[in-house]
Amino acid sequence: MLGIMNRAAPDPTDLLQDALNAAPGGFVELRWHKKQTRGISVEKGRVDNATASEHSGVGVRVLEQGTFGFASTDRLEKGAVVRAIGEARAAARASSRARRERVPDFPAVTLARGRFDAPGVDATLARPIESALEMLLEVERGARAGSSRVTSASTAYAEIYEEKGIVTSDGAKVWTRAIRPEFRVIAIAAKAGEMQRGAEAVGVTGGWECLFESKSPAQLAEKAAKQAVYLLDAGYPEGGRTQVLLSPALVGLLTHEAVGHTVEADFVASGSCAAGRLGTRVASDLVTLCDSGASEYHDGAGGTLAVDDEGVATQRTTVIENGFLRSYLHDRESAARSGVAPTGNARAWEYDDEPLIRMRNTYIAPGTSKLDEMIAGTDDGYLLDGASNGQADANGEFMFGTREAYRIVRGKKGPLLRGVNISGSAFDVLQTVDAVGSEFRWDLGSGHCGKGQPAKVDAGGPWLRCEVVLGGRKA
Repeated sequence: MLGIMNRAAPDPTDLLQDALNAAPGGFVELRWHKKQTRGISVEKGRVDNATASEHSGVGVRVLEQGTFGFASTDRLEKGAVVRAIGEARAAARASSRARRERVPDFPAVTLARGRFDAPGVDATLARPIESALEMLLEVERGARAGSSRVTSASTAYAEIYEEKGIVTSDGAKVWTRAIRPEFRVIAIAAKAGEMQRGAEAVGVTGGWECLFESKSPAQLAEKAAKQAVYLLDAGYPEGGRTQVLLSPALVGLLTHEAVGHTVEADFVASGSCAAGRLGTRVASDLVTLCDSGASEYHDGAGGTLAVDDEGVATQRTTVIENGFLRSYLHDRESAARSGVAPTGNARAWEYDDEPLIRMRNTYIAPGTSKLDEMIAGTDDGYLLDGASNGQADANGEFMFGTREAYRIVRGKKGPLLRGVNISGSAFDVLQTVDAVGSEFRWDLGSGHCGKGQPAKVDAGGPWLRCEVVLGGRKA
C-alpha cells in the first residue's frame, strides 16, 4: 500500500540564499519546489488504481540584458544551484540577441519573507492512505446499494502536498507548505437501455475535516446516486434565450472560464475581449468579481496560497467592481509593462516549469437576495445546477453543460428536468444580472485548470439571476 508521506524537510531558503550570494549579478529568482502526490480509486467493489509520486528540485530564472533565462536542477545543493544560475544566465544572453522587446524594470513591491503553512498539512501527511481506502470502499458500496437502477459506481481520493522555498535577489525569502486533498464519486443508473450519470466532487486547501465540512462522503454518494436515478425519468427543457438562476457551481465556471482567463494579462496582451476595457462597464452594477489568494467567505478554497511563485504576497484583486472592469491579473513582468503593481498571480506547476499568470480563487461577491425570493421573483425561466463540462474562448464566448434544470413559472419551481448546455458571451450575460444571492459557496476545487501547465484553482459565488441561451427541445 501507499504509506505515510514524508515529513517536511528543513527550510531550504538559507541554502538558496547562499547559492544566490555566490553568483551575484542582475536579477535572480530561485524556487525550490517539492511536490508529493497520493491517490487511490475504487470501482465495482475493488481497487481500480493506486499511485504515489514525488518530484522535487530548483527552478532558476535570471533576468539578463532585458531577457529571462530559465534553468533547473533536481539537486538541492549549493554547487548545483550555482551552476543552474550560470546556465540560466547564458540562456538569457543567447536569446536576448533575437528579442525585440526588453523586460522593463520591475515596479516596487513588498516581497514576502518568512514561513507560511496552510492548515491541515501535518495531520493529513500523517494519515495512512489505508484509511481513505476503507472509506472509498464503503462509500462505493453505499452508492450502488441506494437503488436497483444504479448499475455501477466509482469513488476516488487524491492529495497533493507541496513545499516551496523562494529566494530572489531583490528581497524575497519565503518557505510555504500546503496540502490539497480531493474526493469524487460517480454513479451510473440505467433503465430500458438508457444511462444517466450522477457525480459529486469536492477539493480543498486543508485537511480531511475541511474536505468533508459541508457534506460527508456518504451524503455526497447518496446525492450522486439520486441524481443519476432521477434523471432517467426527467424531461427536457425548452430551448431559447431565457432567464435563469445559476447555482454557485455554474457561477464559478462562468467566472473562471469565461471571465477569468480573458483578464489574465498575457491573454489581454494577445487581444482578449477584455483588452482596452479598463474603466468601462462590462457587467450589471450588482456584479463585483474578484480573484484572491485567500479563501474568502469560507475556509478551504482549492486555489489558496499565501505567496506566488515570484515571491509576491498574494492579495485580493478586484477585477470587476460594481459592473466596471478595474484590473487585470499580473505577474511581475506584465505589471512592469502596464505600470502597475503585480497581483500575485505567477504560478508554476513543477520546479522545472516557468511561472505563468494563473488564477487562484475566483468568485463573484455575494449580494443581498435570498434564493427563495429570487425564485418567487422569476415569472418564466429555469433554475440550473451542476457544472458538468465547459469551454470558453478569448472573446468570452462560452458553452457550459449543466446536470439539473427546473422550470420556474410564475415564481413556482417545477420538477427536475435534464441538464442542458447554456451559452452566451460572458460580459453580455453579466450585463443582464438583476439579482445576486446572499449565500456563497466555493464549488470548483476538484480537478485542475489547464493553460500549458495544470494548476489547482477554485471558483464560486452566490446564486445569480441572468439571461443565457439555453439548449433544449421545443415543447
